[in-house]
Amino acid sequence: MSDYSAFFRHATLLAEPFPYQQTLAQAAWPDFLEIPTGLGKTAAIILAWLYKRQVAHDADTPRRLVYCLPMRVLVEQTQANIDCWLERLNLQDQVNVHILMGGEDGQSWVMQPEKDAILIGTQDMLLSRALMRGYGVSRYQWPVHFALMHNDALWVYDEVQLMGAGLSTSAQVEAFRRTLTTSVVTKSLWVSATLNRDSLNTVDFADYLPKTISLPLSSAEQALPELQRRIKATKRLSKAACLLSTETKKNYVAQLAELVSQQHQLGTNSLVIVNRVERAQQIYAQLKKQKPAAELLLVHARFRLQERRQLNQRLQQVAPEAGRIIIATQAIEAGVDISSKTLFTEIAPWSSLVQRFGRCNRYGEYNQTGGADIFWIDIEDDTLPYAPEDFAVSRRHLLSLESAAPSELPKVTTEQAIHPVLRKKDFLDLFNTDADLSGFDTDISQFIRDQGMPQLRVFWRDIEKPQTDEPQPLHSELCPVSIGQIKDYFKDKERAAFVWDGLAKTWKKIDQPFPGMTLLLLARHGGYDLESGFDPIKKPAVPVVLSETAQTDDSYTGDQDSRKTKAIELPAHLRHVFEHAQHLVDQVQAQAIGKHAVVTAAAWHDVGKSHKVFQHTMLQDERLSDEKHWAKSAANASHQRRYFRHELASMLAWLINNVDHPQRDLIAYLIVAHHGKVRLSLRAMPDEKPPKDKPHILYARGIYQGDCLPEVAVLDQVMPATELRLELMQLGETEVMGPSWTTRVQTLLREHGPFELAWYEILVRIADWRASEAEQQEGTENPL
Repeated sequence: MSDYSAFFRHATLLAEPFPYQQTLAQAAWPDFLEIPTGLGKTAAIILAWLYKRQVAHDADTPRRLVYCLPMRVLVEQTQANIDCWLERLNLQDQVNVHILMGGEDGQSWVMQPEKDAILIGTQDMLLSRALMRGYGVSRYQWPVHFALMHNDALWVYDEVQLMGAGLSTSAQVEAFRRTLTTSVVTKSLWVSATLNRDSLNTVDFADYLPKTISLPLSSAEQALPELQRRIKATKRLSKAACLLSTETKKNYVAQLAELVSQQHQLGTNSLVIVNRVERAQQIYAQLKKQKPAAELLLVHARFRLQERRQLNQRLQQVAPEAGRIIIATQAIEAGVDISSKTLFTEIAPWSSLVQRFGRCNRYGEYNQTGGADIFWIDIEDDTLPYAPEDFAVSRRHLLSLESAAPSELPKVTTEQAIHPVLRKKDFLDLFNTDADLSGFDTDISQFIRDQGMPQLRVFWRDIEKPQTDEPQPLHSELCPVSIGQIKDYFKDKERAAFVWDGLAKTWKKIDQPFPGMTLLLLARHGGYDLESGFDPIKKPAVPVVLSETAQTDDSYTGDQDSRKTKAIELPAHLRHVFEHAQHLVDQVQAQAIGKHAVVTAAAWHDVGKSHKVFQHTMLQDERLSDEKHWAKSAANASHQRRYFRHELASMLAWLINNVDHPQRDLIAYLIVAHHGKVRLSLRAMPDEKPPKDKPHILYARGIYQGDCLPEVAVLDQVMPATELRLELMQLGETEVMGPSWTTRVQTLLREHGPFELAWYEILVRIADWRASEAEQQEGTENPL
């Protein structure tokens, strides 16, 4: 289907695309898309990307589309639309679609970096991955997500006026990609009906900003009848007759609920948008007490996946005969395709109000039946998540307007609030995924979302207390909450929360949670309601999300990949991974220098498994012979040395046996990093001990100075027996091993940059995963 108009019509079942939608699909990607709300920006972007990738085969269009929304609520609606478009175009097998929400996300997009993919998530989920600190993701998977987000990716930031601190971070990260370069082309597209470009005038992006390209509506396009119907949609604007004095504030919820009931019209949607989750829950409860004939829905960001899916289905249905009343927070401003005849909104920054107005008479559908009404409420108490100074501008505009038609609304001129700016040094420091000596990680929340709204995730289990074998959460179990809400939850002193400690391999009780954490809560302590979401005052036991899906071993000492039903000899596994790496680098069109390093690292990545500690573990599977070296076995046992990492032994063996190789250090890094557990730092673990008979030798990650590896067949060559040396864990340069590991990796970062280095790193990992998966297939001789 080479004609884009036909492609668009087939996907959407609509008439011709608007001219800007046609331009987006047939011209180079702009940096900014400035289009009024309700004119199909999501369809324009998704279908333009699909057309360029699947039909036009545009070399300048990245194969991963990263769709970033400022709020989590209803992102599944975007996925549902995309799935529908793909099905109509018969492209569902050519494009992977995933929502990234933390927990055990689907891994097909990770395993297939050569395949087109659409990744949908919030700025918390996506920007944290882009900063090598993926919220809700195992720290050992951080580099994989980081690499895939920064190479061969088109980032789309939708409704940027709601991004807060994340907006300047998005500009800074784009500047870093341009300065430090990526292995494969990556672009950014900022989208909003109320875009203020000055918000992206950050210290590192400032030089690029004057050269950026914007795509707005043309004057001819604005004159089209269909656009005129939407741009000039009838939306009467008036101040709501509630909260008129300080004395009535305590009755505000009851007043507003009564006014909503009076103004609601049969067969239509009435939408109520307030600034706080707690207030939305209170209004919902107040309206529910009235037992109205209209359907009641509550929309905010504090729901689990299964409840949100049910909510989505109801929102997409035509309003019942008695109509529907929807109580929502600012979450509904972003990416929610809904239209109301009556809208109530609390005062908010002007950019947010413009978005809210776009959810009323959205398509001009009520123009011929009396139009629609918007009531605004002048409330100033508890104005978070907004700054009080923003309200004066909004109040001045509201008092001067009688209509909220898009064509009559003043432009957004409010200056962006001051946020902490991510500098290049901060960003490069995040490339190291090791926790600091105190066991904590750098808090990136200040670069992702405005202060006062940091996010974490919780899930519930119906247990007395979590044991070591309590499974990790699935993303369907997770509910996002703010630090403030979890503090309210802990006002009940009987309640407890637990966090997974990957080093200790246990669930630990925690008293002071911080952003990015995933907390296990006890179902009997309450805190969640199926209709109202996370609510600290709810006492009934929480219904848990049941799943029989197998969980991964998210611990430092875990070696899940080596425990397989089908035993595999070490030389065979090395060859299989080498062959998969060759195939993979050709598919993703890796650069020549990276291609050689990746395939060589793949051939050597597991030679350290010949170590006696690893082989002792493998031979717990009594079916195996000790005359061979094994890479995989069914043994379910722990290593004799608690922190033993075979990839460190592999890296040391490579360095010792390839002194003159021109890519010696790069290949060493790719070898040691292929599980994400040893990367930039090389030191003993906090409670790791040397052997009792040699208390003064060097040791780290279960490797002792002087350990020996036997001969190992590496492809068509033989690695000789090798004595392992650990001098490079020390600072400075030694005669035996040369520069320290720290010096080597810092040099690699300067030479290749974080994006390219991470890209090569994950290609080795993916080749290993693919080979291991193929080896377990029955009767597989050639795993490719």
